Amino acid sequence: MFLFLVVALAVVVAAVTLAVVGGGEGDGPLPEAAPERLYDSLPEDRPVLRSDIDALRFPLAARGYRMADVDDALNRLGAELAERDARIADLESALTGARAAARADLHKSEAEGDQ
Repeated sequence: MFLFLVVALAVVVAAVTLAVVGGGEGDGPLPEAAPERLYDSLPEDRPVLRSDIDALRFPLAARGYRMADVDDALNRLGAELAERDARIADLESALTGARAAARADLHKSEAEGDQ
């Protein structure tokens, strides 16, 4: 029985050695498979809406989501949100200025009416 185990172990070691040493044409490792890329369903011609985010689905990879796809989508969303925040700040500033000007005009007309 012991002799059988030694022979079996020798056969396994020989098979693994042959597979590692002579298992290729010397071209190196197998080339990477072309990854499936996300079809970006986010609209290009308008701002991203909540419904666009809800409908966004990432393809699954062998170990989860493809990080590059997630990073691309999050970078785009972050840029659009930053642009939106800047636009909102500009509009709020313009509104504050317009309200101040309207108050100044109202006070000016009231002062002229008192004279």
